[in-house]
Amino acid sequence: MENNKRILKQLKELERLSSNMRLAAEKWSNPWQTLISTILSARTRDEITIPIANKLFEKYPTVKSLAKGKVKNIQKIIRPINFYKTKSKNIIKCAKILAKKYNGNPPHDFERLLELPGVGRKTANVFLSEMGKDTIGIDTHVSYLSQKLSWTKNKNPEKIEEDLKRLFPKYYWKKINPILVRFGKTYTSRRKKDEILKRLKR
Repeated sequence: MENNKRILKQLKELERLSSNMRLAAEKWSNPWQTLISTILSARTRDEITIPIANKLFEKYPTVKSLAKGKVKNIQKIIRPINFYKTKSKNIIKCAKILAKKYNGNPPHDFERLLELPGVGRKTANVFLSEMGKDTIGIDTHVSYLSQKLSWTKNKNPEKIEEDLKRLFPKYYWKKINPILVRFGKTYTSRRKKDEILKRLKR
């Protein structure tokens, strides 16, 4: 019980210390936009992803219009994003499946999400948490901070996810990724970050 109080206190302190920046999966008007933006954000900073996703959705305002988009046109728009060639193909394929099979609405089911092009475990979990589901998306920020705070000894994302689910009450699961990502992006200096984490472990 004492350990639970300590880790919840650490999580709340990380939230308090972080700036309230928008993340790539947040504040879209449609769930399909949330999913596509999350696909685009893989290995790309949110501050690059968000304006690019905005341009993409201005050009293609519906799933059906995105599904009919040409790869070369989408590549032009999302070029500043890492792996833009692969992602261009994936988001068109994904949009086609969403339009045809799901009436434009991404499934709120983990296994079905994994069947969509460009959607891996982290993307599926981040999307589901944005939809209000109790999931934890494990990215580089979550992995690094969880290890530094001794919440896990694992480096494998799936095992980290399991450890955090055992450690935190379900209510906090969907909060973990946004809090840790914001903290990681607020303190870009590894030295400063580690100083704060060391203090939190006392």
